Amino acid sequence: MFPATAPAALIIATLLDDPRTLAAARWERRAGERPLRAELLNWVAAFADLARLDATEQLGTPQDVAATRAARVALHSRVAPFCENDDPQVREAAVAATALLLADPLLASSIPRHAPLVRTVLATSADSSYRWIARERLAAWGEDVEGLVAAEDERRATLAKAGGVAEDPWDEGQEAAMRWLAEQPVDTAAEELPGRRHPDWTATEPALLSDPAAPSEPAPEEPVAVPGSRPGHQGPWRIARGEERAEWTFTPFVGVGPLHFGMTLEEIIDALDEQPTVTSHSHDGGRQQLVHADFAATGIRVLFGDDRLGCVAVNALDGPQVRLDDVPLTGCVPSRLGDWLLHRTARPSFSVAGDPICTDLGLAIRSQWAGDIMLTRPLFLLHEWRDLWHSLPQEEWNFA
Repeated sequence: MFPATAPAALIIATLLDDPRTLAAARWERRAGERPLRAELLNWVAAFADLARLDATEQLGTPQDVAATRAARVALHSRVAPFCENDDPQVREAAVAATALLLADPLLASSIPRHAPLVRTVLATSADSSYRWIARERLAAWGEDVEGLVAAEDERRATLAKAGGVAEDPWDEGQEAAMRWLAEQPVDTAAEELPGRRHPDWTATEPALLSDPAAPSEPAPEEPVAVPGSRPGHQGPWRIARGEERAEWTFTPFVGVGPLHFGMTLEEIIDALDEQPTVTSHSHDGGRQQLVHADFAATGIRVLFGDDRLGCVAVNALDGPQVRLDDVPLTGCVPSRLGDWLLHRTARPSFSVAGDPICTDLGLAIRSQWAGDIMLTRPLFLLHEWRDLWHSLPQEEWNFA
């Protein structure tokens, strides 16, 4: 919504009282639905986390850092009243933001008032990032956290053991382990907040319940886009040359190029300044819903959930070149790009068609025919689209 600056934080804090922030939806990178008010408070928590970074870790100019830290007192006065809110998600987010804001020396006198809430609300949360904040802040305030650390270690060990049993088809306890895991509350921690990624947060992906990964291998060679068809060549399988492709960037779970997830079709048309060549609809309970729209001139397909943009598929032959760490993702040899991505990603997985999916990026790589060869067709996804089998319409699976 805004860069993590002091003025932006103060604006967001001012919005917390607005009744429209009670609207619930899926926000950013956290599992499940929550009120917008809770997500804004999570943003403030991430901002407060940035404000307490060491000087060597800080981003921005010294003036920006000073303004960030100076805003904490004003933010505390806006956030603290929500620490006893009736909504548990708002209450947890407010306590987390408050606990991090209390790193300001000027707010030290408020620590005794908030410490009990940190222990009773955050330390018992299903959200592992909140539990981490509880342990870290209570320890910094000189309180005993030995029991909290032991409980977290036991939680992880139990999850890991149950996960191992659930993945073993020969274990007699597999069914019981799977039932137990299904009954556990979902860890709603964001995969990565705008602040810092703390190594002892418990991630939600099932892969983390299995055995540790094998020792890392040397990184494979970086992929390169195929050179494209020779100048003057025409035909249905013509591959655009590098200089002919638009250059796009993407921000995981936010958007790609000029498009942002959550856009309507009309907003996409305005952003691309192009009318769709094809649109597809479904009829659910008598209500017509958008499925996808193709923009041939741009070389993309946009896919919708509840009439809002949830996935962007880039045509391998003539779509824009989208880069990750300056490495091209469009129009590459699939095996080479797949090897590079799977080495890079923290939590790789595969679709039923064998497409590599980078769950920590919201990125999947499908293959598309270009005459006698196959080229990469990247898909940029929201969280809930990562299960490609259930998310992608038949028209996308049949796209050749």
